[in-house]
Amino acid sequence: MAIDSVTDVWDTLLSAQPDPPRTLVLITAVVALAVVAFRPVWRIARNAITIAHEGGHALAALLTGRKLRGIRLEFDTSGLTLSAGRPTGPGMIFTLLAGYVAPSLIGLAGAWLLGGNRITLLLWVAVVLLLLMLINIRNVFGVVSVLVTGVIVFAVSWSASPQVQSLFAYVGVWFLLIGGVRPVFELQSLRSRGRMPESDADQLAGLTHVPALFWVGLFLIVDVAALLIGTFLLAGQWLPDLATSSS
Repeated sequence: MAIDSVTDVWDTLLSAQPDPPRTLVLITAVVALAVVAFRPVWRIARNAITIAHEGGHALAALLTGRKLRGIRLEFDTSGLTLSAGRPTGPGMIFTLLAGYVAPSLIGLAGAWLLGGNRITLLLWVAVVLLLLMLINIRNVFGVVSVLVTGVIVFAVSWSASPQVQSLFAYVGVWFLLIGGVRPVFELQSLRSRGRMPESDADQLAGLTHVPALFWVGLFLIVDVAALLIGTFLLAGQWLPDLATSSS
């Protein structure tokens, strides 16, 4: 019985769900765009982008052999990831570079899974990543923020109907793809007013002797590229089949 149950869960995770309605993909993109564009909502929703941003720093630190000391998420949607290791060199550069591109790249990975209709798998992967991040959070607000996000994603993946899961997953992926771009503009706006002298871009400039504006531009290029590719992957679910229509 237990083996059958595990097999059923595994089959559910790996199985492809039915194609979503074409209008759902478009509507969820509009909803995500509205969340990013409407400042009062963005101020709250931006916490999800910060979680992905700091998660990117943490993953890059671990992949480059640095020792992760902890992650802090603040009420003002700022964050801080602490790691130990050489203060210079490729490991530190890669760790700093990962933050502003992480939300968009995570969104791109999500778009790839949705392109294959692996909606349940996407939601469960998100839960696992949030749990791994939770054990490294070092402040109360951060714990609450990640825990609430994880509970919501788990509840949707476990008990929601396939239609609700699809709606939730598409809004989330669109939000990461679109929302990953806006912080880069916010970063440069704050830098131009001298309010972020220790930003990731400025720290990269100090390590590499390459101007901070170059790194801001690189963040933007990666994020926009991820948005365009992700849009192509997601749009394939609702755009008419040109070959079929032409025949």
